[in-house]
Amino acid sequence: MPMASDAGMSPELATFLNFLVIGLSNGMIIALIAIGYTMVYGIIELINFAHGDLCTLGAFLALTLIGALGLGDWSGPWAWAAVTLLLVGAAGFCAALNWGIDRAAYRPLRSAPKLTLLVTAIGISFVLVNLALFWGGLPMEVFGGGNQASAPKNFPELVPTTNLLGSESRVSITPRDLLVAAVTLPLMVALTWLVRFTRLGTSMRAVAQNPTAASLMGIDVDRVIGASFMIGGALGGFGIVVYAIYNGSISFQMGYRTGMDAFTAAVLGGIGSLPGAVLGGLLIGLLRAMSDGYLEARWTPSVVFIVLILVLIFRPSGLLGARVREKV
Repeated sequence: MPMASDAGMSPELATFLNFLVIGLSNGMIIALIAIGYTMVYGIIELINFAHGDLCTLGAFLALTLIGALGLGDWSGPWAWAAVTLLLVGAAGFCAALNWGIDRAAYRPLRSAPKLTLLVTAIGISFVLVNLALFWGGLPMEVFGGGNQASAPKNFPELVPTTNLLGSESRVSITPRDLLVAAVTLPLMVALTWLVRFTRLGTSMRAVAQNPTAASLMGIDVDRVIGASFMIGGALGGFGIVVYAIYNGSISFQMGYRTGMDAFTAAVLGGIGSLPGAVLGGLLIGLLRAMSDGYLEARWTPSVVFIVLILVLIFRPSGLLGARVREKV
């Protein structure tokens, strides 16, 4: 028999609530990754197409740590310690790698045409994809012995999938759903506080508004831009580990799917707007969950982009984006 709280609930409502939970969980993950896109664009107006593939390498680092340290065998409270280690490790790795990419590839092209930067970002994306493919061929047990580098890799079940509402409940909320909220919500609050109330956040807003004026006021523009890449990379690292734990597998091409969802979320919410990235991520997550559930998964990309196009027709700057004139 279902729980007492479910007794009067129709199967249709229970199904909708389950899709809602899945959509919100995936939406929060997408929002974390989308913030990386929107932070960089908001400051230097670069669409960093390599961001999703950077996150892929963070997921592969997490799986490498699991294989090297045997984290997959940790249980109970130690399993949560393993999750914390993976989150911190992937975030630090992605932050450092993103900073290095900016320093080596983007910084020398600051004064180049935007198209040059865009092509560079696409090129770096291909480089990172091939690094992930090579990484997946390492002779480790967690990578299947390296025999099939391009095959998806199973991510160990560090967080259980038991229903916290009871095994008889029609609505399912698992520890994985709580993990998503416990990681993403504090990070979003911390980022909001950093941007609004710290010296670095003030510098970021100044550089985003006018880099030349900010430089004349004594702000180290390159340092601020580098910090933005680091923060965006770290958030992507957190997000991709939660994604891997929540969905249970990773692949060398996962950056395309996650990156496209995150980029779409950033555009939908208003690229350059941090609240817009969060709102866009939640909307994309909900659209995907509802389309997968009520239609078919093959129609989901079409549904997402139809909604995006309709929004942009009536509000070209996105839901929360500011209407600004292009600089010429």
